Amino acid sequence: QLQAFGGGLVQAGGSLRLSCAASGNILRINAMGWYRQAPGKQRELVADITSSGYTTYADSVKGRFTISRDDAKNTVYLRMNSLKPDDTAVYHCNAEIVDNDSEIEYDYWGQGTKVTVSS
Repeated sequence: QLQAFGGGLVQAGGSLRLSCAASGNILRINAMGWYRQAPGKQRELVADITSSGYTTYADSVKGRFTISRDDAKNTVYLRMNSLKPDDTAVYHCNAEIVDNDSEIEYDYWGQGTKVTVSS
């Protein structure tokens, strides 16, 4: 399972760091990522990172957000700087986790953490 932390209320221009930790019978974790869903909008990819460290970002967050991972802790992070009111959304983490017993990859989602940026 995945558990996300770090959301909250912040003023425009501020920063937050989100964390998402995976637990369970894990052999390895392939790609990990963050998505967000604002009220009335579809869920969108914010950033993702492969097991080799290759990253992808949405154009709207490039230069402001940084995704990273700590495989020893089975955790993915999202550092968000220069936050804007348009960044207000529920942020969900996602991970492709390979089960230690079956060696089958499953796609997991965290419960979401709310980020609110005030103007």
